[in-house]
Amino acid sequence: MPLQIVHHPDYDAGFAVNHRFPMSKYKLLMEALGARGLTGPAALNVPEPAPASWLKLAHAAGYVDQVLACEVPEKIEREIGFPVGPRVSLRAQLATGGTVLAARLALLNGIACNTAGGSHHARRAQGAGFCTFNDVAVASLVLLAEAAASNILIVDLDVHQGDGTADIVGEERRVFTFSMHGDRNYPTRKIASDLDIALPDGTGDAAYLERLDGVLPELTAKARWDIVFYNAGVDVHAEDRLGRLSLSNEGLRARDDMVIRHFRALGIPVCGVIGGGYSTDVAALAARHSILFEVASGFA
Repeated sequence: MPLQIVHHPDYDAGFAVNHRFPMSKYKLLMEALGARGLTGPAALNVPEPAPASWLKLAHAAGYVDQVLACEVPEKIEREIGFPVGPRVSLRAQLATGGTVLAARLALLNGIACNTAGGSHHARRAQGAGFCTFNDVAVASLVLLAEAAASNILIVDLDVHQGDGTADIVGEERRVFTFSMHGDRNYPTRKIASDLDIALPDGTGDAAYLERLDGVLPELTAKARWDIVFYNAGVDVHAEDRLGRLSLSNEGLRARDDMVIRHFRALGIPVCGVIGGGYSTDVAALAARHSILFEVASGFA
């Protein structure tokens, strides 16, 4: 069976090409995956919007209602980084539904990936940092509520610390959060994960991979994980305008292979989400995001 990929055309909310958030990367990512032969009919899955009942497992009910009604206060919109109109609201619901669907497909097939997701700055009370709903936190709590999983590991390798995820599931002992990120980067005020590793600017491939290789066995030893959510943010790349960890394309590929190989060798399902990536060359950015899917397809 081919790698199961979750995608919806409305992941692209149609921002202007000069917007700080490169919204067109979702469409270009699908084009890149098509060029790599990964988007045949047997591979693609289309999500439904996440219902309010799922969203309210992770987020304050009042905030969820504001997003669904497109009535988010301007102060919160500024913290998110864009207005929450109908297309943004729908996109957030679909991306979250997409991660839930990808998680279910991973439980069935061993591995699956969402072409969006990784919105790890959205906290319980509100969104922030280009993140409206925290899809991985929602998906984790949905799986727990449905008894589809009992022990969940979140491996967050976006260049930014996963503060929102830590905020939402910090008291949930059935979810373990691990974030390896740039030390001197957003958010200024971190919210502690269960395990945080902060790396200096300019870390580079070799030091990054050595540190990751050392921590994966520690994570495995903590519990019998039913599923791993893997945030494969590419903003660790040397050419990313918001990250400063200086990884190469080869480093990204080795990182993704290291994570997925480690957990799949133990028979643990992996749900991949794309996380952050910010570049004015959006085609190059989409190609970086496609590395996750290329690597994951080797384990399908």
